[in-house]
Amino acid sequence: MRIELASAPGSPERPNEDWACGALPASGQGGALVLLDGVTPPPGDDGCVHSVPWFTARLGGALVELSGSRPDLTLPEILAEAIARTADAHRVTCDLSHVRTPQATVVLARWGADAVEHLVLSDSALLLESRDGTVRAVLDDRLDRLPPGSLASNEIADATVRNQEGGFFTAAADPSVASRAVTGSTPAADVRALAALTDGATRWTEVFGEGDWADALRLLRKAGPQALIDRVRDLEAADAAAGRVRLRRGKTHDDATALLVELD
Repeated sequence: MRIELASAPGSPERPNEDWACGALPASGQGGALVLLDGVTPPPGDDGCVHSVPWFTARLGGALVELSGSRPDLTLPEILAEAIARTADAHRVTCDLSHVRTPQATVVLARWGADAVEHLVLSDSALLLESRDGTVRAVLDDRLDRLPPGSLASNEIADATVRNQEGGFFTAAADPSVASRAVTGSTPAADVRALAALTDGATRWTEVFGEGDWADALRLLRKAGPQALIDRVRDLEAADAAAGRVRLRRGKTHDDATALLVELD
């Protein structure tokens, strides 16, 4: 088994709000991966005295611990418990009801002798490669299905679609959001590799169209996660120099993280 990870901030002037970990138990049997993309709040009060990196580190650490120590829990139950633990860690000091309380997208996978389980919440991606080389992308596409104008401003998004019915969901302070995640299970014998990408890294496929998901996984295997991120940065820089605008939402450069797990 091999795990390879790379992450880069969108700007050297801001901390990287992504968080990722690949974990193998001491027994050598099975494992788990966690990838979070912290949501950058707009300027102003978000009701919390903590930073987004503080939140993603707390949530990510809880997800890793629970994935390894609680095989009796489903992945949605693990996410719900991790959110509850993280909320309890700052409930006394912060207003967790604030719409912009720290939050993150989630990719969670756990594998053992029999199955590879997965969970995806919001717009990070999980790729599953089968033994014959076929690649399946597990995506939560709610952001892409929003009514036109839903993301026209932070105020509109917060009032109408953020963590609301008919909108999109992220892991914040409400454990019940775990039931909104895209989940599933694949026989372990059918999976050769997994890859998790935050949306700063999925731009290689989703924004710039440099290849499909199978091409992205091949690039990760051949050149490594850092090479994929470097190519995204080159494409972003070329667009900026040419005055092209291809992003439907987000920043010119975003935090980008890629995690590859080869099970064989």
